[in-house]
Amino acid sequence: MLKEQIEKTKTLNELQELYTNTFGKNGTMTVRLKEMKNLNNDARTELNRENTELRELFRNRQSELENEALNAALAGEKLDVSLNAEPENRGTIHPLTQSLSEISAILESFGYRRYTGPEIEDDWHNFTALNTPSYHPARDMQDTFFLLNGNVLRTQTSAIQIRAMESDGVPIKMFAIGSTYRREMDATHGPMFGQIEGLYIDKNVTLADLIGDIRAFFKKFFKLDNVELRIRPSYFPFTDPSIEVDMKWNGERWLEMMGAGMVHPNVLRNCGIDPNEYQGFAFGFGWDRLAMLKYNLPDLRDLYGNDVRWLKSCGF
Repeated sequence: MLKEQIEKTKTLNELQELYTNTFGKNGTMTVRLKEMKNLNNDARTELNRENTELRELFRNRQSELENEALNAALAGEKLDVSLNAEPENRGTIHPLTQSLSEISAILESFGYRRYTGPEIEDDWHNFTALNTPSYHPARDMQDTFFLLNGNVLRTQTSAIQIRAMESDGVPIKMFAIGSTYRREMDATHGPMFGQIEGLYIDKNVTLADLIGDIRAFFKKFFKLDNVELRIRPSYFPFTDPSIEVDMKWNGERWLEMMGAGMVHPNVLRNCGIDPNEYQGFAFGFGWDRLAMLKYNLPDLRDLYGNDVRWLKSCGF
């Protein structure tokens, strides 16, 4: 009787209900097994055989019903290979990362070696060794993030130049890329921004070498046939003479691109280098601002918004 009921079940729910009535807490077979102690040996053997046989029948019927359900589902979900495939949503390289890779590759092709340094700096490497006197406005609270122990969040990657000269001496041709921090926030500035510093110290390095490298760099990065530069005098405590470099953009307007100059003799002395024997240049610019120009972006803050829709609208 029970065997026929098992074979006649049409759904897994029906089978589960029958199984519970048979082997559940108060099921018919469960009650009989509890009374096994009162049976003789032949009756016990027969009951065990019946118990094993019923359980095997339930397992087999469950497999049959599961296969029937799977086949029915597959029959109702046919794949139409003539349909157009859904467009693939691919990720892309962020414009800042892309710019950083290009800038690094160009500078390395010019013979510059990349260095790194800490983002939390002491006063010596961030200010004093760079010939920044105690009264200089760059030390003021409105520009610098000071920590309770007197250290600062690095205001410029020039600190890495000091560490490079202290560790490796001269001659040296290096560049550093990293995050810097200042109390600024508008469409073209942020409290954290990427900066690139370059340094070349040897016995016969001149300002003409600096301008030549800058011109070659802009030509490669912006993929230009010709670069028109304008050199203006400026002031930085760590260079003398100091210059600002402008580039003519789209043949129409001048854009300020970077600060640079010949390394101040005091900076060389602070690093244990004789300025009467060695000289060289340093330059610095923000790679995020270069990315803005290269990809025609109007607001620096968009680069750090992590809005995928914005990235797609820009073609990334």
